Amino acid sequence: MTTFRAFRADTSGDTVDRGVVEMSTDDLADDGALIEVHWSSVNYKDGLASTPTGRVARFSPMVPGVDLAGILLEDAGDIAAGTQIIVHGYDLGVNRHGGFAQFATAPHDWIVPLPSGLTTREAMVLGTAGYTAALSVIALLDHGLTPSDGKVLVTGATGGVGSTAVSMMSQLGYEVVASTGKPDESSFLTDLGASEIIERSMLAEAGKPLQGMQWAGAIDCVGGVPLANVLAQTAYGGAVAASGLTAGNGLPTTVLPFILRNVNLYGIDSVQTPIERRREVWQRIASDLKPAGLDTIGHDIGLDELDDVLTGILDGKAVGRAVVDLKRS
Repeated sequence: MTTFRAFRADTSGDTVDRGVVEMSTDDLADDGALIEVHWSSVNYKDGLASTPTGRVARFSPMVPGVDLAGILLEDAGDIAAGTQIIVHGYDLGVNRHGGFAQFATAPHDWIVPLPSGLTTREAMVLGTAGYTAALSVIALLDHGLTPSDGKVLVTGATGGVGSTAVSMMSQLGYEVVASTGKPDESSFLTDLGASEIIERSMLAEAGKPLQGMQWAGAIDCVGGVPLANVLAQTAYGGAVAASGLTAGNGLPTTVLPFILRNVNLYGIDSVQTPIERRREVWQRIASDLKPAGLDTIGHDIGLDELDDVLTGILDGKAVGRAVVDLKRS
């Protein structure tokens, strides 16, 4: 038995009790391989899992953290002990203790070997958000979108998915327009490669079902009315990849963008992607899709700072990616 530090949230009551505690490896599920966690990251879903009203955590008290990177301490199928690995999605940080701890366990078929070209820290600067951004970018590329087709819009651009998508798309040669409710962060977005910044308010009010065609494609991280407007503004034959719901889980649109402009809407799920596909995408993230702006996107925090960061991400104050250093004492 090994004892370790973890950030644990008790959401069983009307109020939340969360903070750093001491746990042991006996507290972890015994249906997987043991992992020494070096890095995790903070996602919107982690914020939800840390509150009673989030309705994400399946048991309590629980260690949140839907992704992690570290060292495998036991063989896991074809992956040998000592291998640097990534785990994210599935039930991690939702229905089993997650990445905000110095040790974790995961079933063998959840584990991705860290591809060459990435460090464990870089993997968590990307994390679930970067993986979701990569799936969104790949959806547009597979659709056939090219830089010569026109501008690509990214909504929620200062968040984890959005900021990574801006960097990936600009690096591939696309002209990226970033939508944000944080105009003070314009320099952050231009450093990532955005050629133009627009205010979130330009997409926030319900508009006509068909509007002027502005975007060859889009990566939407917010949902709701903004996504409806994005669809209404997408050019003929264009594509939109949707992965978020911070602006709402409704979609007040009509069939008109789809049947009159041949617009394609791709749903992006990063939680249940089959492991073979997951490994393929991480190989691409480590190579042609690796963002140049990882140092700009990520900033390190310790377990003791998690409480404030989780509150901030739910309040819409997050910029870039908070990366949790589990090696800090």
